[in-house]
Amino acid sequence: MRIALGSDHGGIELRKEILNYLNLKGYEVKDFGTHTAESCDYPDYALPVAEAVANKEFDFGILVCGTGIGIGIAANKVPGIRAALCSDTFSAHATREHNDANILTLGQRVVGVGLALDIVKTFLDSKFEGDRHQGRINKIAEIEKKYNK
Repeated sequence: MRIALGSDHGGIELRKEILNYLNLKGYEVKDFGTHTAESCDYPDYALPVAEAVANKEFDFGILVCGTGIGIGIAANKVPGIRAALCSDTFSAHATREHNDANILTLGQRVVGVGLALDIVKTFLDSKFEGDRHQGRINKIAEIEKKYNK
C-alpha cells in the first residue's frame, strides 16, 4: 500500500511519528513535508498530497496540521478527494467503510501520538463496504462535477 504523507509546521512532530510507524509496518511512503518547524501554509502541503491521491499515484493520504481542520478543507478542494478528520478510531473505520475516505486528517494539538497511531492503523485496515454507500459517493461526485467546471 502506498501512502502520501504531509503536514504544516503545526503537525510536523506527529507526522514524523506517523512516518516512523508506517515505515516500521512496511508501507511505501512518500513524505511531502514540511521539513522544518518554521511557520508555513497548510494548503501548500495539502495540495500535492491530494493531487497524488486523486491521480492514483498513492492509495491513501495522511495530512496533519494543528487541528486537522484547515489541511482537510484544502485537500477536499481537489476533485475525487474525500478527506476525513478523525479524532477517534470509530470515525476512522466508519469513514473508510461508509464514505470511502481516501485521506485521513489529524490534529497534532488534538490527539496524542498513541491515539493517532491507532487511528492511522484503523483507517488503513478498514475497507469500503460499497453497496448502499456507493450511491452516496456517486452523489458527492455529481456535486463535484456541478461546481468544478
